[in-house]
Amino acid sequence: MKKSFTFFCFLIALSLPCTAREGFRVMFYNVENFFDCQHDSLKNDRDFLPGGMMGWTPTRFWKKAGQISKVVSAVGEDKFPEIVGLAEVENENCIQSLIRYSPLKNAAYSYIHDESPDARGIDVCLLYNRYLFTVVSHTSIHVVFPTKPKKLTRDILYVCGKTYSNQILHLFVCHFPSRLGGELESEDARRIVARLIRTKVDSIFSVQKNSNVLIMGDFNDYPTNRSLSVDLSATQPVPFPKDKHLYNLMLPFCGDPDVGTNKYQAEWGILDQIIVSGNLLKKAQKAHIFSADFLLIQDERWLGRKPFRTYHGMSYQGGFSDHLPVFADLEIQ
Repeated sequence: MKKSFTFFCFLIALSLPCTAREGFRVMFYNVENFFDCQHDSLKNDRDFLPGGMMGWTPTRFWKKAGQISKVVSAVGEDKFPEIVGLAEVENENCIQSLIRYSPLKNAAYSYIHDESPDARGIDVCLLYNRYLFTVVSHTSIHVVFPTKPKKLTRDILYVCGKTYSNQILHLFVCHFPSRLGGELESEDARRIVARLIRTKVDSIFSVQKNSNVLIMGDFNDYPTNRSLSVDLSATQPVPFPKDKHLYNLMLPFCGDPDVGTNKYQAEWGILDQIIVSGNLLKKAQKAHIFSADFLLIQDERWLGRKPFRTYHGMSYQGGFSDHLPVFADLEIQ
């Protein structure tokens, strides 16, 4: 009787509709200071060493790796995202720890990462499912500031690849210069980076006007700031997108004071964004901010909730990041 009941339950399970997500999921996440515990003599990483000012330890490092893994897994729902862009990763050792020794070891991820000249040593990188995405080429685009040639920032990572359905994707992962010193005082640096990306995108469009272009990153500017709205010319998504145009999937979120990817004092903002070309907009109509409960804590000072960060200033909080991840599904056939 027990065997018959078990078999009956099995048949019912088979008859239930499949709820697995469809599409090709792309996500971006600024993971906030993912440093290893080894000193790089070429970088200013001493604060994040055992005995350093931030009190970084191997235990905290592995906790951080586990937390990043948890976020990526949760964004993927029933399967891992096919493409993951990360910012504020120190080096290859951190990435290998993620994809080889954390739960992400089951995600079949390979990665692309190049050391950039950022003074602190934090870079962007790309994780991709090696069975569903094939890299054709990649390069790091170096940023030069004409009036400040000694100023250093993160390189832009450009990757061209093919999906499992043989669609060509042009991916840019970026982390624009910070607002240190003031928004207006630092704006020119971000505008230079935006124009550099736009030049590369236009060169892609000159070869194929309906190319699939996706730009993701922490822009340290909001969708309405000039670096994105003017220099990159990323506009509001429309029902009938045009070739050679860029559309910011995060613009529809603007105007809602309770929605954002980061919080400064009482204000939420959208620094983390996904921007697509006209042809790709037809296959990715909407982006999402992943705001699971475990990524948020109560904001005792400014009320509401805020991201559960790893550090608040120099005080270790043990959280995930000061940013929330964003993602979009591409309907690639």
